[in-house]
Formats: sequence, structure tokens, C-alpha cells
Amino acid sequence: MAIKVTMPRLSDTMTEGTVATWLKKVGDKISEGDILAEIETDKATMEFESFNEGTLLYIGIPAGETAPVDSLLAIIGNEGEDVTALIAGGDAPAAEAPKAEATPAATTEATAPAKAATELPKGVVVVTMPRLSDTMTEGTVATWLKKVGDAIAEGDILAEIETDKATMEFESFNEGTLLYIGIQEGNTAPVDSLLAIIGPAGTDISGIAENYTAGGAPAKATATEETKATPTQETAETVEVVSDGKRILASPLAKKIASDKGIQLSQVKGTGENGRIVKSDIENFTPATPAPAQPAATAAKTPEVTAAAPKVFVPAGEVFTEEIKNSQMRKIIAKRLAESLFTAPHYNLVIEVSMDDAMTSRATINSVPDTKVSFNDMVIKACALALKKHPKINSQWKEDAIIINHHVNIGVAVAVEDGLVVPVLKFTDAMSLSQIGASVRDLAGRAKNKKLGPQEMEGSTFTVSNLGMFGITEFNSIINQPNSAILSVGAIVEKPVVKNGQIVVGNTMMLSLACDHRTIDGATGAQFLQTLKQYIESPVTMLA
Repeated sequence: MAIKVTMPRLSDTMTEGTVATWLKKVGDKISEGDILAEIETDKATMEFESFNEGTLLYIGIPAGETAPVDSLLAIIGNEGEDVTALIAGGDAPAAEAPKAEATPAATTEATAPAKAATELPKGVVVVTMPRLSDTMTEGTVATWLKKVGDAIAEGDILAEIETDKATMEFESFNEGTLLYIGIQEGNTAPVDSLLAIIGPAGTDISGIAENYTAGGAPAKATATEETKATPTQETAETVEVVSDGKRILASPLAKKIASDKGIQLSQVKGTGENGRIVKSDIENFTPATPAPAQPAATAAKTPEVTAAAPKVFVPAGEVFTEEIKNSQMRKIIAKRLAESLFTAPHYNLVIEVSMDDAMTSRATINSVPDTKVSFNDMVIKACALALKKHPKINSQWKEDAIIINHHVNIGVAVAVEDGLVVPVLKFTDAMSLSQIGASVRDLAGRAKNKKLGPQEMEGSTFTVSNLGMFGITEFNSIINQPNSAILSVGAIVEKPVVKNGQIVVGNTMMLSLACDHRTIDGATGAQFLQTLKQYIESPVTMLA
């Protein structure tokens, strides 16, 4: 009996999905557990496996097409079974069924508009400005790594694109020659604007750019696959099989970098979806026996990296100004923080914390080999535990309801060259101090090198900002929405304090909690700070 397979909901926020790749074609035998397709969600590109067995009789959503959750994706049944009635009752028109069965190999292209195919020269693909984060509405081309006339291979990096969150590499999912560049370096354009055209060398593309800019449809259908090339597309699957029969999943870019560096993919642990190996895994991979030439190469590059730009000479008594173009990140920071400050009624609660026991505990912890914990790590851990006891702090405002988050994802504010990013520690309450320390160092390091993925900066429920390392003793932060609160951490100061009626030298730290009064009342915020103070002043209580 034939079974309808619908577009699955692969994340809690997914409303539609895009079929990135079909790994089976009409007529193929399907076993339970076989991977049918790769489906691109709002968060990642994920494998979709079959929970049925039989023959793939019909494909309802071709590769590159997007459809709502529960749309007819495919039909699996007995070979030769008539599925016309099922198709008619689904989201695909009944007229497509004979076509799908008559030309199984071409099923994934069956619904592509014929008109678009005839209006674009053969082999020509229009590349549009990709949506590289869930909040991105426009992007800036920071650098073109290819120029018109260059040969492009699948997986080649075309350009570095600056989003509202980071500067990211954008790779090609097509091969050919770069025929046209639509957005020059330094220019900003909305998502889906014409970025480039790739096709066979010497192809006449006159009129394509103009038609696309004018809203013409020719480029649209063919460009679908490239338009959907979000950063999660980096995790598009490349499968290799090692001697033990296990499949190795790697993105094309990761595979290319591994090949250039001579790294065996079987030695690398993947951190992407379903264990896929992505670019960062290759970059962070340390071979068992490092090549001796590597330090020398690094040393040779050091002068280029550390060379300071010459300072502008300003004659005394002359007016001199310099205009710095706002980066995409700076524009978004200005927009989001202004929205936060003027929409959320902020108030601040300040508390002073004794750090004497925390300093002793940290020294003891760091005496363990290969362990490094900072005071900020201890504050983050204390916040995570305090949020579990005071979930109203771990909330967000909506017009019709207050959302209480019972999971704890703490964002850690990190200053970078172009502004500020907030990488997120997922499920922080379940992490140990050493895990928090290692994760923060990793995320902060990659943030400063612009290597963070958008998924690593999403989903925070609370934020910690620390300026203590700059000698700032007390400050107030603006809430990182949709969070309801942000904790500002000052420097540890040695000063006279009163203990047991005696004036002694002590170490204290100021904490300031900025709260959204729509979700957090003053007493609720004060109780949270009391619990936080208890954990920090007596770190052993964090083990209870």
C-alpha cells in the first residue's frame, strides 16, 4: 500500500522547508532508515530518512523548491502501484503523476518552469545575496575572492559577506566561469539581490542583469538553489566511506580545505548536524604529529598581521575629521539597542559581592593540571544556577503573553573590532566550570576572528557583560532582546570592608542587573541577585 511522505517539521520554529538535494530518485528501492533527501530548514540542512520501505513512486517537491510543512514530499509504495489518487488528494496536481512515472530520472526537474529555462542560456546560474542569518535583511560584500573570468569550482569561496552578525565566507554550489558581478566590494544590497552570474565561458548574458534588477522572472527559478545557500549550507553533505564501512559526512568546503592541508577526514570529529564535518572542524584540527614547517610559516606571516597601520599626521591647530563608513554590524547594533532601550522600560539593580572566597576557590581549581577558570566563568555558572531558581528572570515579553524559559542559554558579550557579538552557551546550567571556561575561550576567539556561525549567536535567554578586565568597577548595560535581563560585571576591587565589626582589607565586585519592567518586578530581580550573591560568595554552594 502506498504511503504519503510529507514535509517534516525538523525544528520548533520551522514553517517551511527547502529540498536541498534528493539522494533517491523515482524507481529506487527504499529501505527503512535510508536517507531520502537533505532538507534545509530555518536553522540547518538536515538529512531526512525514510521510516518506510518500498519503491519511491513519486517526488512532489523537486530539489531547490520550498514548500510548507506537511506538503506532499514523496510517495512510497509497491513497484508499479497507481498513486494518481494520492497525488490528487495531496498538494501536487494529479497531472504530474504520469509525468513523474514516465520520466523517473527527471522527476526533480519536472516542475521547473519551462519559460525560465528558455530565457536563460544553458548552464547559466544566477547567484543572489544569500540570507546568512535569521535576522538578515541585507548584506555587504566585504571582499570578492574571485573576479570576472575566473573559473569557479563547486565549493570555491566567491566572496566574504558581512551580515548583521558576522563576516562570513560564501561558497559556490555551482561550477563554471564567473561571468558577472552584481554587487561591488563595500556595497550593500538586500537579500535576494543579484550577486553574480556563473555559466560556461563566453556565454552571452546581455540583458540578464537588467531583467533581474527590473524584477524579471528569468533568473529566479534557476537561482533557487544558490539563493538558499545559507551558512547552514556549509553543512551540505559530502559522503565518504572508510574501510570500516562507516559514512563520513563533510561539507564541500571542509573537504576542500582538508584536501589542501592533507588532512584525513576520518581523523576529524564533526561538530555539525548529525556529526558532519564543517569548516571550523578542519581549521581547529590538530594532527597527532604537527608538521615542523608550520611554526616557521606562522612566524613568517606574523609581521604582516601585527604591522600597525601608520597614524595620520594632524598638524597642530588644524581641524581634521575622518569619516568611517558604518559596517553592517554597527548599523544593526545601533538599531537593536535603540529598539531595546526605547521599547523596554529598563531599571537597574546593583549589589556588591565579596570575592575573597571566590578568589581562594579559583586558585584551588586552577591548581588542577590543564584547568583554567576565570572569575567570569564563575559568574556565568552562578547565573545559570540562579536562573533555574528564578525562572521569571529567564523570560521574554510578547504582547499577549510572557514566555518563561525553563532552559538556560547564557549569551556572553564579546567585543570585536567592528562592535559587539553575543555567542551563546547552550544549556549552561548543565556545564561544569571548566566546560564553561573552555567554551567561552573558544567562542570568544572565533568571534574575534569572525569565524562564528549564526547558529552560535542565537537562542540566548539571559546575557552577561563583563568590563572588569578594563578596570570598570560599575556600569549599566542595555538589554539584549528578546532577553528580559542582562548582568553587568565590574572589576574586583581591593578596599577596606567591615567584617564582624572590624575594618579589614577585602575584595569586592559590583554587579548591576538591568531588567525589563514588563516582565520582571523589582522584588523578583532583587531575589535573583541575592541568590547570585550567595553562589558567588560561597562557590562551594554551586555543588549543592
